[in-house]
Amino acid sequence: MTSSPLHQPECLLDLHATLGEGPVWISSEKSLYFVDIPEARIHRFTPATGAHESWSAPDRVAFLLPVEDGTFLAGMPDGLRRFDPKNGTFSDHKLVEPEKPGNRLNDGCIDPQGRLWFGTMDDGEEQPSGSIYRVVHEGAALNVTHHDEGYTVSNGPAVSPCGKTLYVCDSPEQTIYAFDIQSDGELANERVFARLEQGYPDGIVTDSEGTVWSGVWGGSRIMRFKPDGTELSSIPMPVTNVTKVAFGGDDLKTVFVTTARKGLDAETLAKEPQAGSLFVFRTDVAGVDQQVFRLNG
Repeated sequence: MTSSPLHQPECLLDLHATLGEGPVWISSEKSLYFVDIPEARIHRFTPATGAHESWSAPDRVAFLLPVEDGTFLAGMPDGLRRFDPKNGTFSDHKLVEPEKPGNRLNDGCIDPQGRLWFGTMDDGEEQPSGSIYRVVHEGAALNVTHHDEGYTVSNGPAVSPCGKTLYVCDSPEQTIYAFDIQSDGELANERVFARLEQGYPDGIVTDSEGTVWSGVWGGSRIMRFKPDGTELSSIPMPVTNVTKVAFGGDDLKTVFVTTARKGLDAETLAKEPQAGSLFVFRTDVAGVDQQVFRLNG
């Protein structure tokens, strides 16, 4: 990939995912994990060999994030489970929002302190019933703390490289918010970080310079913003629904991009035969190595 022009996306895996999401680069495996939410599938792709593996999940998986013991935390519709890729099993069910059966978990991230941040959303994408949560491991259990609420489709989230700022989207509102993360993990100083005029912010990540990268649903591009909210040049994509990026490769300058076919009519799909595929391109600023969820003891 080092000889490829910067920011020139190429199709890496012609997968036709219904809703490809949540790419994470696991450097120890030199592999990318990601999910197809409606199909309840987990995928692992190893670029060096072209090896592609997948697992069926017991329900939709919205995110898959690594734990320091080699397992993953999986965001399922009604809560969190542990996924072990060695044997493909799911365990340790932790219910979230059982009082809101119309909600489901959506996107998540892990901060430099090893804490999980995730959001919930209205599964019908109509009611502002979603919230933002923080998770830590205490004893033998997951401790889930509720934070902000009022989201129809929470997305992102992402944390700055220094661990002091949380970015969260409300996709239908075309808005990315920022919060200060205080030393005790509480959130403060909610503010509008960016508003989109065309398309909807989806998954977001930050690179090593603190630039915020946002997939744009219905926007055929990846948007980038400086930490102060200044918009940088966008990166055009050959498909309409761009969901999220992940930085990988040995130098963390290879950008992997998940996309989706969901919501596209037959005419659009005919024009975009690679919609739902995994794309890749090179960039000139390194990302941040994937954080892992820390276990207590």
